[in-house]
Amino acid sequence: MSSGKKFARSREYFERAAKVIPGGIYGSKSPGFLVPGHFPYYLEGAKGSCIVDVDGNQYIDYLCGYGSQIVGYGNPAVDGPALDQARRGDLLNQPHPVMVELAERLVDLVDGMDWAVFVKNGTDATTLATSIARADTGKQIVVAAEGAYHGAANWCSTNVFPVFTSAEQRDVRFFSYNNIAQLEKLFKDNKNNIACVILTPYHHPTYKPQQLPTPEFLKAVEVLCQREGAYFIMDDIRANFRLSMAGSHSYFGAHPDMVTMGKALANGYPISVLLGAEALKKTASSFFITGTYWMSAVPMIAAMATLNEMERLGGPHRLAQLGTLLKNGLESLGEKAGFKARISGPPAIPFLTFDEDPNLFLNQRFCAAMADRGVFMHPHHNWFISLAHSEEDIERTLSAAREAFEELRGGFSALFMNKIHEQ
Repeated sequence: MSSGKKFARSREYFERAAKVIPGGIYGSKSPGFLVPGHFPYYLEGAKGSCIVDVDGNQYIDYLCGYGSQIVGYGNPAVDGPALDQARRGDLLNQPHPVMVELAERLVDLVDGMDWAVFVKNGTDATTLATSIARADTGKQIVVAAEGAYHGAANWCSTNVFPVFTSAEQRDVRFFSYNNIAQLEKLFKDNKNNIACVILTPYHHPTYKPQQLPTPEFLKAVEVLCQREGAYFIMDDIRANFRLSMAGSHSYFGAHPDMVTMGKALANGYPISVLLGAEALKKTASSFFITGTYWMSAVPMIAAMATLNEMERLGGPHRLAQLGTLLKNGLESLGEKAGFKARISGPPAIPFLTFDEDPNLFLNQRFCAAMADRGVFMHPHHNWFISLAHSEEDIERTLSAAREAFEELRGGFSALFMNKIHEQ
């Protein structure tokens, strides 16, 4: 099935953008990560669980603004108080009192955390966390899992220009996620030089199935950090509150010294937070932490409202329930169509891959076929369930998936499958 969608305005805007913006659309939202001809380049609106592109095409959305939407686009319970504050003033000379209220609430909510510092992006929070760990320990080395994403700063980005690899990236060491032996060797080889280990709650590398942590792995991280006098940082920017209202580390039974959160914290309003244990409060207090927009009131108002709305709508339990319906349905339909389609990761943050196709060609074709049918699923990035999704959304998605799997099974995909089985 060729795409019935029309993207004339998307193409027109992209052609204009390419003349004045490097790459046209840069970063993770680049069209190069999708399938040209099947996905829009520009969106102009959204409501609940649906997005609308500039050509008027509508989709059930499973990317949720890269995870930032957790209670639905345009939710009045969040936008109402946020916009009311915007009319009264957002970026003021001094912080709004809601900053104190939000910090108190997060410290009370998130397991093991005693203080909070607000920033804008996940990169801000993870960079501040590793900097505090380095300053407190007097050590340089940061340990991270191979393929993990911790932001776009030079120390952790995929910008592997020599000037960065010989400077900011020089003191970052990598190991394979869940591989205790590799991690132990890193600690042995860099004894007395490791400042921290930074991990996501579970592993969500681009282009690969997601991996859940083993209990033995997380325990080993904690023991190694304690012996070395290093800090354990949980980068919970992507998952926060989708797995547990006490933080994803609580869901997996981990005990980090610092936790970063963002994305869904304020349902898309720009705010992230670094949370920390009492032992690091003095060092954090000694830092000059500032940014022009870091204390704006509107996102903090929105965060308070989002937390209320998450609890009202059923929170992580409801997300897991919806995600399980989607997971079971997609895997069953894939099996019936003759594919080894597998959903990895927590049900609230799923990602579909095909065991017979590690190169993700089938992912691209499947997600393109879904987009043709009005369902936005990213072929290379994990998906997200929101509290605005409904059983009806899941039912419509599975109906589209049944057709998409059938499309994959026939036509040109048969030739591709033959090549796979010949290998």
